[in-house]
Amino acid sequence: MIAASAGVKVMVATKPMDFRKGADGLAALMREQLRQDPFAGTIFVFRSKRADRLKILAWDGSGLVLLWKRLEHNAFRVAADQR
Repeated sequence: MIAASAGVKVMVATKPMDFRKGADGLAALMREQLRQDPFAGTIFVFRSKRADRLKILAWDGSGLVLLWKRLEHNAFRVAADQR
């Protein structure tokens, strides 16, 4: 489990992204396509096309942090919108 401080926004990309991108490429994607500031403290979650991998990008106050997770069996699932 990854714990975040109270009040921290977490944004989950709904479409798969190019998993060759590193921290700088993901930060550029956030600025250019999503009009979000990658240095504002928001946590961004991206998934691969096969949904067996996640990348999480966050600013910790002194630098960008990139977490990468691969499931050996199964895939990450995004719950359907419950509005």
